[in-house]
Amino acid sequence: MTRVVLVGATGSIGRSTLDVLRSLGPSVSLHAAFAGSDAAGLSAIADEFDVAALGVADEAAYAALRDAAPGVRTGCGDAFCEEVIADPAVDVVVSAATGAAGLPASLATLRHGKRLALANKESMVMAGPLLLAEAERSGAMIVPVDSEHSAIFQCLQAGRREEVASIVLTASGGPFRTWSKKQIANAKPADALIHPTWSMGPKVTVDSASLLNKSLELIEAHWLFDQPDHLEMVIHPQSLIHGFVEYGDGSIIAQMSRPDMRLPIQYALTYPARAPASFHRFSVTDFAELTFHAPDLDRFPGAALGAQAIALGGTAGAIVNAANEVAVARFLDGAIPFPAISATVLAVLENASIQPDPNLDDIYRADLAAREDAANCRI
Repeated sequence: MTRVVLVGATGSIGRSTLDVLRSLGPSVSLHAAFAGSDAAGLSAIADEFDVAALGVADEAAYAALRDAAPGVRTGCGDAFCEEVIADPAVDVVVSAATGAAGLPASLATLRHGKRLALANKESMVMAGPLLLAEAERSGAMIVPVDSEHSAIFQCLQAGRREEVASIVLTASGGPFRTWSKKQIANAKPADALIHPTWSMGPKVTVDSASLLNKSLELIEAHWLFDQPDHLEMVIHPQSLIHGFVEYGDGSIIAQMSRPDMRLPIQYALTYPARAPASFHRFSVTDFAELTFHAPDLDRFPGAALGAQAIALGGTAGAIVNAANEVAVARFLDGAIPFPAISATVLAVLENASIQPDPNLDDIYRADLAAREDAANCRI
C-alpha cells in the first residue's frame, strides 16, 4: 500500500487528489492531510478517510480543527507537518499548497527521502537548486504534478536527456487570449477568474490570465529538467497537448489528454505504473482541430518574465514569485488594474539585488523584500 500525505488538501489540487484516491481504492491510502486554515474541510476529509493526522498552518484555526476532529492527531505549523512527513509509514507527499507557503513541506519531503508529487510550482521557482540537492542527498524522487511538467516528464521517457533539443510548454492563453490591449487594461477580477478550459483556484487562474503562470512554469522546468537554453512556451487554446519534447533527430514527442488535473496527480502517485482511471477518458475524434501560436508579449508582458528570471538566476525566481503573489492579491482586492500585475513584478525584479548562490535564509529574505516592494509599488 502507498500512504500519502496531502498538503493543501482543501484547495483545487487537494480536492482532485481526493478524487484520485477514491478512484485508486485501497492500494493508495490517505495518511494525513494539511490545509492553511480550513478546519471544517479537514474534518470532512477525516470523516471519509481513515487519516492518522490533520494539520493547519494558521494558529487561529487550530482550536477549531482540534474540536472538529476528536480522536485524530492534530497539530499546527511547519514543524508538525514535517514530523508527520518523517513518519516511516509515509511514502508520497503531494505538495499542493498555494504559493511560497508550500516550500517548507516540499523541502521536508525530500529531506526525509519521500517521493515528492510536486504541485506547488513555487517551491521549485523559489529554491530549485536546494530542492534538487536535498533529493540527491536523500535519494528522494520528484515527480511533477503540474499538467505541463507532468507532460514533459512523461515525454522524456522516450529518450536520453542529452538527446533533447528543446522543451515546449503549452498555455491555454487564459480568458483574455482574444482581448485587445485596451480591453485587458479594463479587465475586472471577475473577468480574470473565468478560465476557458481549467478549473483552478483564484490565484493560479489570474496567473493564467496574465501568462505569469507560464513564466513560473518555465522557471520550474529550468530546474526540473536541466534545460536552461532550450525552453519555450506556445499558446494552445484547446489545452489538449500539455507539452512537447523535441529530440536531436527531429522527433517530437507530445503528451495529450483532457484538461483534467486528476491524470497527472494519479501518474505521480502510481509512477512508474499507469493505473486505470475511472474519470472521463480522452477521444481524439471529439476535437476538430488543434491550434498553436506564439505568445503576444505586447498584450501579455508577464510571459517574458520567466526567461528574464532564468537569465538572472539566484534569487530572481523567489523575487518574481513573491512580487506576483502580492500583485495578484492587490488586483483581486481592486487596488490595482490588471496590467499592473506584470508591471509590478518587472519593477520589483529590476530594482532588486540578486543573490547569485542563495541559501534558504537568502531566499526567504529575498521573498520578504520583494513582498514589501510589491506592496509599496505604484505603477
